[in-house]
Amino acid sequence: MPRVRVLVLTADIGAGHDLPAELLADGIRHRLPDAEVAVEDALVAMGPLLHAIGRSGAETILERLQGLFELQYWLLTVFAPTRRLASALLVLVGARGLLKLVRRFRPDVIVSTYPGSTEIIGALRRAGRIRVPCVSAITDLAALRYWAHPGIDRHLVIHAESRAEVLEIAGPRADVRHVRGLSRPEFERPPDRASARAALGLPATAGIVLVSGGGWGLGDIEGAARTGRRLGAAVVCLCGTNAGLRARLGRAFAGDPYVRVEGFTDAMCTYLAAADVLVHSTAGLTMLEAQMCGTRAISYGWGVAHIRANNRAYERFGLAAVAGTPELLEVEMRRALDAPRGPDRSFAALPRAAEAVLDLAAVPAVV
Repeated sequence: MPRVRVLVLTADIGAGHDLPAELLADGIRHRLPDAEVAVEDALVAMGPLLHAIGRSGAETILERLQGLFELQYWLLTVFAPTRRLASALLVLVGARGLLKLVRRFRPDVIVSTYPGSTEIIGALRRAGRIRVPCVSAITDLAALRYWAHPGIDRHLVIHAESRAEVLEIAGPRADVRHVRGLSRPEFERPPDRASARAALGLPATAGIVLVSGGGWGLGDIEGAARTGRRLGAAVVCLCGTNAGLRARLGRAFAGDPYVRVEGFTDAMCTYLAAADVLVHSTAGLTMLEAQMCGTRAISYGWGVAHIRANNRAYERFGLAAVAGTPELLEVEMRRALDAPRGPDRSFAALPRAAEAVLDLAAVPAVV
């Protein structure tokens, strides 16, 4: 029998798309060792213009031009006339490169972990230009325009609460599956708090606040760290790939033995399991992973555009606290430190994302 071929599309924007793509690919290979799985950067495939806008341009805008990012988000996502125009232009400019990639690899199923590529493959699938099943792997809670599409055969969500919005966008008969496997496997059975602290050399008894700015180290990391110290907690700051932020925080907290400053880490599960509170700026998988580890989460420090929409959903569903000001952050952090909780083991019972993809790969189809 021919081997199953799976094409996974991602985008090198922080770690929020690349990591789920790689974990999904690993899960498929584990489930079906002879499967051919290719993980490709969709922005590269779409061509230099979209790559420049989506990668280099995005990093500059997010760090320095937040007002422009707000306007861009409103025009592309909220205001219907410009949203439809933007979608049409995205497909017009990006479709050729993605179709070339699809024809070269000849997959049995395509998975997208990046909303830009999801919008394009959904439109191409709906128009009959892609004739294999297409899957969207959704790692945000809300603001799912571009993550969901009527042309997508199956939507995988990490939050059950996302289902209603996906159905609103993709249609009431859309196939939506709540899955695991887009976070590292250790999150399904995280270590206990004492073991995690011992493994990292963190204080055994003090409250611990973990402050994260996502892959690019965005938001008021220093302000959140100072709030944690003011409340008597030990603080770990995760700066992602932002070397400048790491250096600034190293200088700001030099000599304070209760503040640790780290760059990008593969030990996220251990850090979350060790902490009582996560303060995170960019929503996404990290907030869910905190829930899995039993770490109370606060969204703070960068509440713009789609993050603001996710923040409203966190509050509406009771999944995390949201602090819009330093004063509210102190209130929420104090509350969280006073009410520790245990891990949520229910995610280990969910079906695996890899299996949901391979189910579709078994459907006979031709590119």
